[in-house]
Amino acid sequence: MKILIADDSRAMRQVIAHMLREAGFRGHQILEAKDGAQALQVVASEEPDLIISDWNMPEMTGIEFLQKLREADDQTPFGFVTTEVSPAMRSLATASGARFLIGKPFTSDDFHDALCDVID
Repeated sequence: MKILIADDSRAMRQVIAHMLREAGFRGHQILEAKDGAQALQVVASEEPDLIISDWNMPEMTGIEFLQKLREADDQTPFGFVTTEVSPAMRSLATASGARFLIGKPFTSDDFHDALCDVID
């Protein structure tokens, strides 16, 4: 399985990859992007099976990235890992097609719970 992690912080991309392994999701190919615009390019070239994105990024935000994917009829499972988690953000994420929203700080259990039905 190919998993795309989109976050403007390289360190956070590494932390998320580590949390995936800690949650028991090992052996998957991790792809990275620094923002939504680069993530769109990665989706076009690599066709990931799962996308995990930050909400706030330069160039193109995570929600804009998700909306562009859905406009193009791309139904890749998509979720957010973000610092801000308000009811309005949860509602917008769900309405836009996100399957989960994990708030920072997070644990490996948060990833396991959010992804146990997505990753085999």
